[in-house]
Amino acid sequence: MKAIQISQYGDVNVLQYQDGPKPQPKAGEALIQLKAAGLNFIDIYMRMGMSRVAIPLPFIPGREGAGIVEAVGEGVTEVKPGDRVAFTGQVGSYAEYIAVKASQLIPLPDDISFELGAAFPLQGMTAHYLVHDYYQIKPGDDVLIHAAAGGVGLLVVQWLKHMKARVIGTVSTDEKARIAREAGADDIIIYSREDFIAETKKLTNGKGADYIIDGVGKSTFTKNLDAVRTRGWICIFGSASGLADPLMPNALQAKSITVSGGMLANHTSTREQLLKRANDVINAIREGWLKFKIDRIMPLDQAAEAQHLLESRQTTGKVILKIGA
Repeated sequence: MKAIQISQYGDVNVLQYQDGPKPQPKAGEALIQLKAAGLNFIDIYMRMGMSRVAIPLPFIPGREGAGIVEAVGEGVTEVKPGDRVAFTGQVGSYAEYIAVKASQLIPLPDDISFELGAAFPLQGMTAHYLVHDYYQIKPGDDVLIHAAAGGVGLLVVQWLKHMKARVIGTVSTDEKARIAREAGADDIIIYSREDFIAETKKLTNGKGADYIIDGVGKSTFTKNLDAVRTRGWICIFGSASGLADPLMPNALQAKSITVSGGMLANHTSTREQLLKRANDVINAIREGWLKFKIDRIMPLDQAAEAQHLLESRQTTGKVILKIGA
């Protein structure tokens, strides 16, 4: 089969399009003929060999995809050959085939395309836990979302508006500001030329945000402590600008701030949790109020260029690799 292989950590040039062995499903696994793969920032961290997500070399990158079940291993009852499925969490989706634990597969309805199936699992379910599992959002709450025009950001904005919160988004450019506003953000802070602490205080009459959702990390996290209200809540779930600086726990006392660290795997640890979140996202898509912005669809052999676009912040929304015909 054709696949993207990584034999050494480094920049996008280590992504090599080449032939490799077709996997075979083991007990409890299903073999998926992939039709699309989704790109995520964690793919970049893995490519670079960042310690917390490093994978032994060589490996096929990608943690999200959609396709058709071709065969199943011993003991599989969750899916059967011919089923349309999506998944996230299993490394190796930049390829024509992948063997996935059947318990991690999400049934993909016929009215959801493979491209959308490869776009919604990681970011859609991440948005779901960010707005449901930490701070209990109430109508009128001031919620600040960093990188509001990114893949997760746009979904969080829409979900927050569905919950009747007031959404303050940070973005880097006027174009991204336009996109975040179209998704429903009430106020936009362009952090490349505005101090988001001062602007957040101004927008909340000096109070600060009730809840801050941060997937950026190093360039934002410490400043969040000043932008959040007394007894406010911060959730960090990513590190697009690098790992956040160390924090002394006692620094939280001055304003009685609560900080959480989010990771999707901890919110989908059982099949029941996985299917509940996935089906909530699918239902929101079908109801029409949750829309996924697919920035572009590129062929598998252009994975290096696709990652470059994502890494250099030249995308808004999701980048998808199309696989096969």
